[in-house]
Amino acid sequence: MRKHAHLDSHRRALNDASMTSNSLHPITENPDLGINMPDGTRLSARTWIPDDAKDAPVPAILEFLPYRKRDGTTARDCLTHPYFAKRGYACIRVDMRGNGDSEGLMEDDYSPQELADAVETIKWLAAQPWCNGNVGMMGISWGGFNSLQVAALQPDALKAIITLCSTVDRYADDIHFKGGCLLNENLGWSGTMWSYSSRAPDPMLRPDDWRDLWMERLENEPFLAAHWLKHQRRDAYWEHGSVCEDYSQIKAATLAIGGWGDAYKNAPPALIQNLEAPAKAIIGPWVHKYPHFAIPEPRIGFLQEALRWWDHWLKGEDTGVEKDPTYRPYLMDALPPKSWYTERPGRWLAIDEPLSELPKEIWHLGSGTLQSAPTSFKTTVNSPQTCGAHSGEYCAIWLGPELPDDQRSDDAMSAVFTTDPLHEKRDIVGAPQITLTLSTDTPQGQIAVRLLDIAPNGASSRITYGVLNLSHRKSHAEPRAMTPDEAEEVVVTLDHCAYRLPAGHRLGLAVSTAYWPLIWPSPEATTLTLTQGTLTLPLRPSGDDDEWTFEPPEAETPWQVETLREGSNSRKTVTDWTTGIVTLEIVDDFGKVKDSDHGLINGSIAREWWSIHPDDPLSAHGRTHWSDEQEREGITLRTETTSEMSSDATHFHLKARLEAFENDELVFEKDVQSSIERDNL
Repeated sequence: MRKHAHLDSHRRALNDASMTSNSLHPITENPDLGINMPDGTRLSARTWIPDDAKDAPVPAILEFLPYRKRDGTTARDCLTHPYFAKRGYACIRVDMRGNGDSEGLMEDDYSPQELADAVETIKWLAAQPWCNGNVGMMGISWGGFNSLQVAALQPDALKAIITLCSTVDRYADDIHFKGGCLLNENLGWSGTMWSYSSRAPDPMLRPDDWRDLWMERLENEPFLAAHWLKHQRRDAYWEHGSVCEDYSQIKAATLAIGGWGDAYKNAPPALIQNLEAPAKAIIGPWVHKYPHFAIPEPRIGFLQEALRWWDHWLKGEDTGVEKDPTYRPYLMDALPPKSWYTERPGRWLAIDEPLSELPKEIWHLGSGTLQSAPTSFKTTVNSPQTCGAHSGEYCAIWLGPELPDDQRSDDAMSAVFTTDPLHEKRDIVGAPQITLTLSTDTPQGQIAVRLLDIAPNGASSRITYGVLNLSHRKSHAEPRAMTPDEAEEVVVTLDHCAYRLPAGHRLGLAVSTAYWPLIWPSPEATTLTLTQGTLTLPLRPSGDDDEWTFEPPEAETPWQVETLREGSNSRKTVTDWTTGIVTLEIVDDFGKVKDSDHGLINGSIAREWWSIHPDDPLSAHGRTHWSDEQEREGITLRTETTSEMSSDATHFHLKARLEAFENDELVFEKDVQSSIERDNL
């Protein structure tokens, strides 16, 4: 009865909203509104503001990013910001200092300077004659992170936020470390920022000094991987910006959104469980994209949902959002495993009870089995370093195919425990937890644990997973090496999920000692001995119908461009049969386009190579190479950025190179190199 009441009230709210959404405001776009910081640094904003806002001031919505409003996030900005502006909001998309068309220098992600600039920007927005003094902040990924972090600083005007694909814990749940293991995304995303932040401002917007700004930017561009890797423990560096340190600091109403195909799926449940401020969460089947244009489908009317949020918290209208279910996850049906889906069948759930109160089912590990009663067993596993080849990308964000595919090859390199075929379906909703009693033959070691859906034909799908650096089994702040051959109990909490395991399928659990190329290997190959284990499975039995419905997606006019080079993607694994080295090569050509409005041409190609020998963890090697182009009449700019990482038993070794070309002439180059001691890693 409660579920139907939710649906009825929601439909009434949608009908009320549709009756008032027909009167749209004419808006004016400004590609380069200057916002001056207290130190004189000018930040550049692209704005969409209702023409009548000076006579009838409106709330402001801020998105604050390093990803270049002129040619980086333009496609999604065009779909999103004008939509809100036409419905009575001033939308402000700001380039952070040192990026895009803004002055200043880039320091780090989520630096105190970045957050101070955002707070100052909110203060500036609230004081404008076209703003009614209420401000919202939104964003996906970086913009989702800093929305939470700025909210924790409590600027007076910030009344509500929408955070998508973000984290509450910068150490445990970002692109650097997971379970105390070093993510290879630490190098990969550093290579991305090495590229993004080294690009020039648009010469059209800064005709007199764009080159001076570019040269200053290049000279001071930080190579972030080396900086991040100096903090291998959860220290004060990571505590900064981790809102889990004190959830009570967030007073703004928070709508948290994530995707099951994304790396950042744990923040929405954490926020609704811990915030004292009003909070709601939605998780769909999507990868790392806004849900009005994400895949896999079903997409949702994210803009309409966000408008309901803004209208209530920034305009004081009763849109029914406070009565929405606390948690709306999409329960995905099983499909044959593959590396990319355009659609995932399933149903939307409406959950108000705390997740901790959902029923649990306990399974015990045996000799290759998952069973209802505990039993004694002894299983050893020593995985080849190539185990994990079917993990997919840590964060599926680019062109695909990036999702985990059939797990059978990785299963063959792991210790696998399975149930008999299930007589009844299981609706798994929450974060499964595994408790293992184990010993190792080395002081350093790591484990990867995968929860599997094994179909009657043997196909193996990864439902969710977790990894653990065994030196971090008790603490990420104070790691302690294992004592070889001494059994200890460890707990691995897997990522949140919502997945229907059908009757007739088997539930599986796979444990491996390597997970490449997702995490960097331990310095020695480890043999793990397991003697006890339990799996705690959170369940939320559900029917076959949606418990909630969303409107279909709406969007504004897409970015108008002339395509000069089509985008493409390739992902292949190559084995050198002379050396035995196995290399994963990923090439994402994002194409090349000319903006039909202002004429700026931009294009980029990203490449990554991840190499390792199955028998040698010290053979691990990562390399990235980005090529970026910008063109205007008479000006052709290009940057080539590379980065590399390797390790020996005691140190990580990094090097990077940045080259900048103007009209095909090399005008700047620099190399950086560092060796960083391994710290229980």
